[in-house]
Amino acid sequence: MSGALGLVWRLLHALLCLQRALLAWLRGRPAGGPRSWLWRRAASAAASCALLAPAAGTFAFRKAGAARRRPGGAAAARQRWRLDGRALQKLPVHMGLVVTEEEPSYADMASLVVWCMAVGISYVSVYDHNGIFKRNNSRLMDEILKRQQELLGLDCSKYTVEFANQDKADQVLNCQSALKVLSPEDGKADIVKAAQNFCQLVAQQRRTYTDLDVNVLDNLLSSTNGFPDPDLVLKFGPVDSTLGFLPWHIRLTEIISLPSHLNISYEDFFSALRHYAACEQRWGK
Repeated sequence: MSGALGLVWRLLHALLCLQRALLAWLRGRPAGGPRSWLWRRAASAAASCALLAPAAGTFAFRKAGAARRRPGGAAAARQRWRLDGRALQKLPVHMGLVVTEEEPSYADMASLVVWCMAVGISYVSVYDHNGIFKRNNSRLMDEILKRQQELLGLDCSKYTVEFANQDKADQVLNCQSALKVLSPEDGKADIVKAAQNFCQLVAQQRRTYTDLDVNVLDNLLSSTNGFPDPDLVLKFGPVDSTLGFLPWHIRLTEIISLPSHLNISYEDFFSALRHYAACEQRWGK
């Protein structure tokens, strides 16, 4: 098929060049010398076009074929990501992916989640300040499963991901990577709700105000039930704020800002992990 297309392409170029040669000859001066010289030059150009046409056509077809995925590409990528995760001095247990841009991309966020799974991160939280991902979490899950198959290939069964929620928090421990999709209602609003619940317990004399401490408040917060505090947050977008992402839980979290999550590459993602692995966390000391 490619040979026939190349032949047709070559023939069309030859006819076009020949037409140009005839027009140049007809427009030549009456004198024999200049006309003859012009004809020879035009004919030479036509022949050159005809000879170059198959080479250009072959290059175009090879170019298209080269863009196809190689059979061993997914396996090589899996191996690379696994080794990258093991090579880091430290790897976050819980990573937050915070999008401050107005138009989040499901495909790019799915790639980030799959890369987190591939390098060995156990817990992932996805957040955007408009709550778009949370309202459309089924669409996000479909995109993650699709990217799993594309990026991990046949090995994707080893990288299970599950949406963790308040009713099934025990399932967090039963899979390799757990995912929470959060919105602003899981931030400050969740703290307010936890405070109200504690006040009700005090009013019912089931608690006293002296019982309130960090551990008690952690247990009352439902948005991150079963999840540890984030070790690392990747914030995407021009806004210098996490826009309400888990304000109680990120007091000791390392935050790295990236320009955008749109069309983000694995190299950008892993560069952020290397930066986190190299940083010295003093834990407030």
